[in-house]
Amino acid sequence: MKEERYDVVVVGAGPAGSVTAKTAAERGLDVLLIERNQEIGVPVKCAEGVSKEIEKFVAPDRRWICAEVKGANIYGPDGTKVVLSAETMDETGYVLERMIFDKFLAIEAARAGAEIRVRAEAYDLIEEDGYAKGVYVRCMGEDTRIFAPVVVGADGVESKVGRWAGINTRLQPSNISVCAEFLMCDIELNGDYSEFFLGSEVAPKGYAWVFPKGGDCANVGLGIGGDVSDEKHRALDYLKAFVRNKFPDGKTVAEMYGVVPLSGPSYESVADGLILVGDAARQVNPLTGGGILYAMQAGKIAGDVIAKAVQEKDCSKKRLLEYENRWRSEFGKRLETGF
Repeated sequence: MKEERYDVVVVGAGPAGSVTAKTAAERGLDVLLIERNQEIGVPVKCAEGVSKEIEKFVAPDRRWICAEVKGANIYGPDGTKVVLSAETMDETGYVLERMIFDKFLAIEAARAGAEIRVRAEAYDLIEEDGYAKGVYVRCMGEDTRIFAPVVVGADGVESKVGRWAGINTRLQPSNISVCAEFLMCDIELNGDYSEFFLGSEVAPKGYAWVFPKGGDCANVGLGIGGDVSDEKHRALDYLKAFVRNKFPDGKTVAEMYGVVPLSGPSYESVADGLILVGDAARQVNPLTGGGILYAMQAGKIAGDVIAKAVQEKDCSKKRLLEYENRWRSEFGKRLETGF
């Protein structure tokens, strides 16, 4: 089997993985970022809303911003409406085009010096004396041992990378939201505001959303509690009913499905030679389901800590705990408050 060596290998090229790779590369490390899909940013599994705090990490670019919204209209089961400003909502400010945005972040990582490989799937962890030392990767039918003193799991909900290292990443049905979303056009909406609809008839143990994407287009979706989701109660069926009522003449041009962790942050996000970022570490606001900015913030912290650890030749869990302590200090309380 072929072997390759890097300072860090990042598994997953979503926002968390790409920002980690970029930050580590900027600090002089030899970085490999792998993505199992053939195209970064596809498939989209996100409502695509973020607050204007994204400006702390990247300059807004009209290529990947579909719409700018002033706030959110929140509707109760009885139709009562509450209006919140963009400053008070985590996922209100911009609506992104994730297919373009995720590629933009990966390109930024590549320009910083990271190597990127698509259609490359990690299928096991390389371990030595209890330390993660790399991953086994299958890329277009060829298996390779990728050695690195630090492995980053940016591989999403129920991270396999974390599980391989002994971190409990499994989620109970009660700790997830099962989501369905349509990209719709030819609908009437107020493009200045995102909308949220509450009520068990709309989405049991969840809510529905409408995120404007410019003109007559919007992401229309909902999430329901994983413990109420079954063959007779599917998120897709609730979404179809919501759309029939709200946008009877609208046209669906794309469908998206996914799962969002609602458990609050993971108890552990580091092990010897390993770090988890983004959804893999459950760095998601359980109240809103939003995690893009937390993923980027975590990636920046992770890249910085990894660079110092590799340069010091100490990639132990004790050394990498700086990452966990920093992210919990910087935004952990916001996640726990949502929970």
